[in-house]
Amino acid sequence: MGAEDSSRFEPATGDGTPPAESLEKRAASVRTAFEGLLQIRRLTGVGAADPEAVPAVWERNQPVRAVALALECSGAAPSAVDVSGHRVSTGYRVLAGESAGSVRVEWVGPPGSGAAHDEDEALAGCAASLRRLGWTVLLYRGPRRRRYLEVEPPGAGSGDGRGGV
Repeated sequence: MGAEDSSRFEPATGDGTPPAESLEKRAASVRTAFEGLLQIRRLTGVGAADPEAVPAVWERNQPVRAVALALECSGAAPSAVDVSGHRVSTGYRVLAGESAGSVRVEWVGPPGSGAAHDEDEALAGCAASLRRLGWTVLLYRGPRRRRYLEVEPPGAGSGDGRGGV
């Protein structure tokens, strides 16, 4: 890892390799990044009843990073892959959603991990954490009856008529 790579914090989206740093150092980095996010909300949400309760423009412009940071800070476990791309741990996976500015959150794991069995409870926890931070969260059932969350900033509205589960 070069100096440039180590200086930029990246929240865990569930598609990267497990962090190389210690759990304590990673937790400290996550807390620092999340405090920075809350400070952005406070500075840009001046005049709002609770400026920390609504995603800031930065989050709306980088929703995958913002949602991944919120989930990692909440204590939810991210999934991970090895260097060959095979899933090695069970947890959340955050990726761009179907509509612009939306994010999809799945609960995934390696084959035989039981991720599908755990997804209802795990996604409910993810949804609660994101709603507390002002995101609009809908639960859907996708292919093979697997559930996932569609996450958007408030007022974005998917407008596609799909409706949640």
